[in-house]
Amino acid sequence: MREQLRVAIVSRAVYPLHGYGGLERHVADLARHLAKRGIGVNLITRTPDTAITPEDAAATIGSGAPLTVRFVPYTTFPFAGRRGTTVLDRSTAYPLFGMRAGRLAGRLVESGDVDIVHGLGASVLGYALARPALRARAPLVLNPQGLEEFGGTGSRFAGGHLKSLGYAPLRWAVRACANRAECVIATDRSIEPSVQRYLNVGADRMATIPNAIDLDTCESLARPADGHHMRRFVPADAECILVSVGRLEQNKGFHVLAQALAALRGRSWYWVLIGDGPFRATIQRQLAALGLTDRVRLMGRTSSADLHAWYEAADIFVHPTLYEGSSLVTLEAMAHRRAVVATTAGGLPDKVRPGETGWLVPPGDPDALAAALLDAMARRGRLAALGDAGRALVEREFSWDVVAERTMTLYQRLLG
Repeated sequence: MREQLRVAIVSRAVYPLHGYGGLERHVADLARHLAKRGIGVNLITRTPDTAITPEDAAATIGSGAPLTVRFVPYTTFPFAGRRGTTVLDRSTAYPLFGMRAGRLAGRLVESGDVDIVHGLGASVLGYALARPALRARAPLVLNPQGLEEFGGTGSRFAGGHLKSLGYAPLRWAVRACANRAECVIATDRSIEPSVQRYLNVGADRMATIPNAIDLDTCESLARPADGHHMRRFVPADAECILVSVGRLEQNKGFHVLAQALAALRGRSWYWVLIGDGPFRATIQRQLAALGLTDRVRLMGRTSSADLHAWYEAADIFVHPTLYEGSSLVTLEAMAHRRAVVATTAGGLPDKVRPGETGWLVPPGDPDALAAALLDAMARRGRLAALGDAGRALVEREFSWDVVAERTMTLYQRLLG
């Protein structure tokens, strides 16, 4: 490798500037871990709503690792991003941002400041379209993440015909980026067919590199003693603590889990649901109608320390999602040695392996979910072994120590 490899990472969002979602956290971790390994990182993202300089943003994201942050305006309409407007925002403002951000990446390539461009979704559209006319070209790596605009990994679009129609401009933008990329990343083996089908990418242009978590961070946030502390907030007669984490939206499937738990009234369980969102009121009404209010704790948003303490408090982590990308929260629970009951959505089958790290059920099937939970509760003696196997799997395949090295190896291969 040359003296210092230089990469432009381009994304519409990054933690903590634009929220706490899986994409945001992945981009921040990717930039930080590459910078820690001596790669010169230019992180291009949208101008945050809060007043912060690029220098301060770099210090916050890098946590001591040197990197450069560059802001690009993201122009949208008032109230964009609220419930009912997300599709419109992502199919108008997002591709326009991708044109601006991608052009900035192209200027860095032509000036000799960047050797490779790593784009998330449609954020590198401007670079992809301009490449044939550029005097200098750097390899383009595209990570499309969860492919929500294509309907995820299911055969039916998650959200209906109107949502599919609304996402048409974004699908065009992502395909345009994929067509001009030297390599397209699939985040899990189980979604390789979706990447190939939706983006028309052959195996020779695809690499499977998973999203990852930082094990040192997980351990610093909570230990078993913190889990024992959280158990004080659970009824003493609860024999099994179930923990779920996610934004409260319909596609996370928490209403399906509520139906499943209603069928397990004879068991002594307590469900802790962490997260907030537009579906909260619906879930509250459903829990009341099912008579489960006194057996469920809706935590809302919590601090990172409290979130990881709840992982430690759990007997079983339950992820009933109908649609999923890679699921960092499932990896976090596994890092804390929790057995998992989850659906087969997205990349979850790469992590939750029946009989080894947990149980898998079809999305949207409350009967199958109830049966898996009943089996898990009946096998309390096996949960620790399943949790240990999950931790070992994360260490082997889904830690940033492993994934950062695999990403650097990909860069070196593309640069020859």
